[in-house]
Amino acid sequence: MNELIIFLSRCLLSWLAVQVCSVLALLWCLSSRPQDPLLDEELPKTAIILCLRGADPFLPNCLRSLLHQDYPNYNLKLVVDSIEDPAWQIAHNTINELGATNVDIQPLKIVRNSCSLKCSSLIQAVSELDESYEVVALVDADTVVHPNWLRELVTPLNNPKVGATTGNRWYVPTGRYWGTVVRYIWNVSALVQMFLYGIPWGGTLAVKTSVLHQTGLLDKWGKAFGEDTMIRSILGKYKLKVQFVPSLIMLNREECDLPSLRYWFQRQLLSSRLYHPLWIAVATDVIFTIMLPNLLLLVFFAAWLIGEGDSANLALSWYVSYMLALVMLILFLELGVQPEIRAQGQQVTKLSAAVIGKIAITLPFTQWIYGLAMLASFQMPTVHWRGVTYQVQGPWNIRLVEYRPYHLQDQPSDRKVSL
Repeated sequence: MNELIIFLSRCLLSWLAVQVCSVLALLWCLSSRPQDPLLDEELPKTAIILCLRGADPFLPNCLRSLLHQDYPNYNLKLVVDSIEDPAWQIAHNTINELGATNVDIQPLKIVRNSCSLKCSSLIQAVSELDESYEVVALVDADTVVHPNWLRELVTPLNNPKVGATTGNRWYVPTGRYWGTVVRYIWNVSALVQMFLYGIPWGGTLAVKTSVLHQTGLLDKWGKAFGEDTMIRSILGKYKLKVQFVPSLIMLNREECDLPSLRYWFQRQLLSSRLYHPLWIAVATDVIFTIMLPNLLLLVFFAAWLIGEGDSANLALSWYVSYMLALVMLILFLELGVQPEIRAQGQQVTKLSAAVIGKIAITLPFTQWIYGLAMLASFQMPTVHWRGVTYQVQGPWNIRLVEYRPYHLQDQPSDRKVSL
């Protein structure tokens, strides 16, 4: 028994070393000197595209932040799923409140049955742009941006080798629901993976319009389930890269309950499996992070049941040590991200003993829930999202099989909970 424990502990230490190196690489990126933003006269005309279905909890804040950008020449293009959607009225109210003139709002005209609703909306918005637009910026309704967001997003595109730029999201570990903490812990790991594997995030993403046409990205969107994960591999064929911008890690204060979280995990994993060229690396990361410590936990229970107390204590000590090391990595990343969040004028999470304790307690449950979601994502012939059902038979074989407009009664009773 002890030989097995020693073998597993050595494997765990090796994997922990890989995780530490990955976190250090991201922390180094976060601490690097940011690129000087372009001057007003150097900034290209840009269209910000926001696709809406349902009224996300912070949608008014999102719209206000997008309409207060320190950027000389941009327009906000809103595509709402239908005029019956609660987001339609919220958007109109916010636009009227601000008296904004650089915004255009339209309902989705054609609901394509060969791709997701978001892809349908993106195709509509991009296809209607005139040739004066040099950049298209995508944003999600759960993203509340800072005034320099668009300038910082567009600036790296001045490099001819950069075809797209992206940020990422950062959740808060506080709130009413345990699902909020689970999602926070998952996202810490996801941020590291997305940074290492070059996975772009559609909540903050900019692409040159010339690249959109050169790569045929609109045609790909017309047959796809998601719009962002595929971009890395498509741009790579044209020797263009996706650049991560650390200052565009956007704080998300929405909450999440556990019942909806696992299915959300499944959708995230499905998108990676369908479109990311390094899906095997992503899956391997998940398997090792979950399997190795839980094998030690199983050995602990087995040793305890057969009365081998010393072996049980050894296995448990290694398990607890590894989990505490992961908690430390989470805290280091939180401290590394906080300067970016603070620079945006946002309030950062106070790492009190209660918050750290909640993270430590929730970490094992996060691994189990995410492991179950990983297994379920391999058997996911249909996807349900905000009242819409898709049949997924392959990355370019998507069928919209059930659709209806989103209504106010579909909104969660708690207005802080993610849709």
